[in-house]
Amino acid sequence: MKFYRWLWQLVVLPLFFLSSACTDTLESSVVVYSNDFSELNLAGFEGARLFVFQNDTISGFYNNEEIKLRIDNLPSHNVMRITVDILVHDSWDGNPGGDYWILGADSQEILRTTFSNSPCESTFCLYQSYPENYARQFVPKSGAVRTNIPGLCLFGAFDNYTTQYSITRLIDHTNNDIDVFMRDELNQEGIPDPACDESWSISSIVVEALVVD
Repeated sequence: MKFYRWLWQLVVLPLFFLSSACTDTLESSVVVYSNDFSELNLAGFEGARLFVFQNDTISGFYNNEEIKLRIDNLPSHNVMRITVDILVHDSWDGNPGGDYWILGADSQEILRTTFSNSPCESTFCLYQSYPENYARQFVPKSGAVRTNIPGLCLFGAFDNYTTQYSITRLIDHTNNDIDVFMRDELNQEGIPDPACDESWSISSIVVEALVVD
């Protein structure tokens, strides 16, 4: 998990800055928040909780809920980089299901997307929008860093029903504080136990304040 995140930060994002504009230069980067929940710490979070999944303490699991992270006293910056490792559990069925996962900052959505844990065959495939915003069409598990994890509840006895994604987004930002929020909008009419049918968790989050010239 950590390998993929640091590979992105060390290789992919510097290339982004080099390619996005000839004059863009990353002048500084300061980690203002980092948490993999191994120390059982939810400082700064609102609405979050901890639980153990696959012998690892993570934050979750959530169903039609929102969690928010407040970070104050940010250093001088003009860009924020948010990296979230999300675990998508059980029967998410992508675009046709009308189920959304949202990442945002300061009341503004950064990413609204869908995930699919469904098998994909030539005659039947429930496409997802990630790694782009809804309503793009990609095969299930596109952009995942791990796909062979057992489900949490409904498919807890089966591999490949929890999918891990490492999501990184850059936003223009200059305020002294930031509220990072994550929530879902899951459509589960007629499901007797919605949280057992579809849910999500966070295994780590890193927030950085950047100065880009």
